[in-house]
Amino acid sequence: MRRISWSPPCFLLYFLAVGLLCGLSVPAHASAVSKAPPAVVPDQKAYQAVDAFLQEQMAAIGLPGAAVVVIQDGVPVHSAAYGSADNSGRSMTADTPVLLASTTKSLTAIAVMQQVEAGRLRLDEPVQTYLPWFTLHDSRASAITVRHLLHQASGMASKDTAFEGSFAQDPEALEEGVRDLAGSPLAGVPGAAFGYANANFNVLGLLVQTVSGQPFGDYMRQHVFEPLGMEHSHFTRAAARADGAATGHSLWFGTFWQQTEVPAPTTGMPSSTMYASANDLGRELIMLLDEGHSRDGRILQPESARAMLEPGVRVDGSKMYAMGWFTRPLVESVPATEASTDASLPLLAEHQGEWGNSHTYLAMVPDSGLGVALVINANDTAAPSRLKAIDTNILRILHGHSPVPTVVQEDWLQRYSWAVALGLLVAELLSLWLALRVLLRKGGKYDGGGRLPLLPAGLAALALDAFALWLCFIYAPARFDTNLLVIIRQFPDVGVSLVPVLGLAILWSLPRTVWLIIRALRPGPRGVP
Repeated sequence: MRRISWSPPCFLLYFLAVGLLCGLSVPAHASAVSKAPPAVVPDQKAYQAVDAFLQEQMAAIGLPGAAVVVIQDGVPVHSAAYGSADNSGRSMTADTPVLLASTTKSLTAIAVMQQVEAGRLRLDEPVQTYLPWFTLHDSRASAITVRHLLHQASGMASKDTAFEGSFAQDPEALEEGVRDLAGSPLAGVPGAAFGYANANFNVLGLLVQTVSGQPFGDYMRQHVFEPLGMEHSHFTRAAARADGAATGHSLWFGTFWQQTEVPAPTTGMPSSTMYASANDLGRELIMLLDEGHSRDGRILQPESARAMLEPGVRVDGSKMYAMGWFTRPLVESVPATEASTDASLPLLAEHQGEWGNSHTYLAMVPDSGLGVALVINANDTAAPSRLKAIDTNILRILHGHSPVPTVVQEDWLQRYSWAVALGLLVAELLSLWLALRVLLRKGGKYDGGGRLPLLPAGLAALALDAFALWLCFIYAPARFDTNLLVIIRQFPDVGVSLVPVLGLAILWSLPRTVWLIIRALRPGPRGVP
């Protein structure tokens, strides 16, 4: 073997080079590597653990059906479905369309960025440039830009979502819904802070429709669904049902799952009412993880795909909102028992979809090429955190860790809203029974011969009515940042009690009060009313 001879100059140059590399490059690189946990590539054992966990959760919660797809480095490495799509017993599959709810937003963001690339939209241009008639009940609305809408920072409030209580399916509903925003106030200064509102993406959908010259649904089919091979994705309920869409289920009275029809109007198509299967959502994830490249070419340019996942506005703590995606540190990549700083964790882009009768979840880890799509044809609106816990635990399992126990995060009013509504109904019916019993009896006597104090009884009944109306029209809408119609239609077990409560409180209170006053003022025996 030939020996290498080293002269003093060579030694000097060698040590200088090593010193520079060690002093400059290595510490910086080592610091970066030491912060991030080693990438974990899920294997067949992890996929089996995901299946076992989902089947366990479905049995424990009583969920009817679910489907999951896992993406790794541009390839679907695992696809599975469980349970039934409807009451007929039809099996759920990974190609069964499900109402997406808010995971719709990531699809709309793709369409918007396509129009930005085409030069028809500019991110920092005001909406009124493209929709001159667009206005709200606030002069500051003229400052709302396309970027503000994508980042959920327009200042519009979540309660500006009256469409969620509508069943309208007509093609003109999207523009009509945006025009109906004209009477809505702004909750904040455009661009100043995060404020989640479906209205933001409904306006974006109308912008795409306007500048492209195509109905929004047709645009999505031609420029997003078909190029991505999303054969089981649809923009109307009718098309989804023709393709065997799963029927949604709601948990009634915290006890049993019931196949439920809830609104999914075309007004909300760009924000929450499109349909897709788990496999189709996996195709969307593959494209975004590959920076816009699809099987048939490019859907987006790399810079557009990256911009969609770039955090734009702070939500709270370390959580941010990009364009149709929440971003945060991937805390699921380390064991739950180990502490870790946010800076040491990979970035997770995710979005959940919550509707009255469906739950969906999308997640991407760009650094490791991991993607997850989950669809469930049911939702527990009283405690949606139970299903959200499934989402994060799937991420934990895929990163080699054990799932953590579910912690229900909703307060008592949301968890037991059905019981509150049922209690109000019982109280109103009891009030009705007592009033009729007194008013229809001669002299207003009880069976025992006592006399009813009519005026105090009337005031008590009015107080009950006033409480019911305050709870339904003021407190609950403010507490849940929505409106009463949405509550009634998206929470069916609550709505079935609230409708008769409101009927009695509004329609019966006036005649009852007048009748009681007349009876109270009518002279009775011994001068007692």
